[in-house]
Amino acid sequence: MAAETKLWYLENFNMFTTLEKPKLMELEKMTSMQEFSKSQPIYFANEPSSSIFFLKKGRVKLTRSSPEGKEMIIALINPGEVFGEMAVLDEKDRTDYAYALDECLICAISKDDFKKFVEKLPELNFKITKLIGLRLRKYSERIEELVFKDAPQRVSSFVYNLAVEQGKRIGDEIFLKPFLTHQDIAELTACSRQTVNAILTDLREQGIINFDRRKLIIQKEEEIKKLIG
Repeated sequence: MAAETKLWYLENFNMFTTLEKPKLMELEKMTSMQEFSKSQPIYFANEPSSSIFFLKKGRVKLTRSSPEGKEMIIALINPGEVFGEMAVLDEKDRTDYAYALDECLICAISKDDFKKFVEKLPELNFKITKLIGLRLRKYSERIEELVFKDAPQRVSSFVYNLAVEQGKRIGDEIFLKPFLTHQDIAELTACSRQTVNAILTDLREQGIINFDRRKLIIQKEEEIKKLIG
């Protein structure tokens, strides 16, 4: 991949938008770009935590497995976002798995190189620290939902928050594209695929949402917020 192309990608990562061109060029020399096909693993739990990743295209899911082997998605990563950032805190081994949900283009940098680079840039250091704090808070909120909310509340909360965070408001509706499979939503909400299908179908019959394999529309925002509680 041409250096100019890689530099353009770095300029468009959320975290690097305020970096000056010389610093971006310095960072570009430390990074490598790699393409991943759909469902391809990016890293596994218990592997050395030696790199940090920046997602340019596609979506990535981070998962963890229970001792019984049950998989749960703990986070979805979208273009312009960072993952594997716990390596900055001297995490020795990965605690999660990362898989490509779509065809992905990913920028990777060694954690040692990145830590040296960040040490010279207090603003970027602050962004990384803030990101880690937000991720940990989101994990905590997800655990609370799993403990205190029933399946309809969990599924409603998930699809609503996903639409608000990643969708586009058009009039009184929120459009999200692309949407996830029912199996992915099931793993994110600790439900069965059949339960997710039943809940989403019920919401659609009530006119609260509409969806197909490619998109989700929140049609009655206040109604879904009431269901979430």
